[in-house]
Amino acid sequence: MPWVHVVPEQGALPVDLLLTGRTYVARLDGRQMCDTDAVFQQFYDGLRLPDYFGWNWNALHDCLGDLAWLPADQYVLIVEAADAALPDDPATRRQLFRTLLRAGRRWSSVKRPEGIDLSRLLVVMSCDAASVADVREQVRSCWEETVSSADSSAVSSPVSSAVSSTASP
Repeated sequence: MPWVHVVPEQGALPVDLLLTGRTYVARLDGRQMCDTDAVFQQFYDGLRLPDYFGWNWNALHDCLGDLAWLPADQYVLIVEAADAALPDDPATRRQLFRTLLRAGRRWSSVKRPEGIDLSRLLVVMSCDAASVADVREQVRSCWEETVSSADSSAVSSPVSSAVSSTASP
């Protein structure tokens, strides 16, 4: 059940990945994410985080798991130029990816109508076509870290391997 997609710039996701109903779309710019504070600022602005946001990773995870201040049936979080995020800090980039994966996992367990397998939180990481495989591998590695730290049960990867070259959503 994928909730994280890595696509090339100008790539798109099939419309059937979206649920019907109200959709909130937040666009974040990885080029602006030069350090941790800039990452938090992008999320604060893009998701209109509440004033009580604590400007740390746990607070971001908590806010991504709630989103009650943004009433919608589903949420699409687009990180443009994801390959440019935190270029000089790979450890913090992994923290960012793990936070997004944990939030997606949390939303994937939210009760949905029978027969609906789609997550209510969809994360799209757009990047330079030459970086797609590398970013996808980084996300997969972070997923493995996330799963192994959470529990030792076998959980399939949520990262979509489908890549489209059509216009962006």
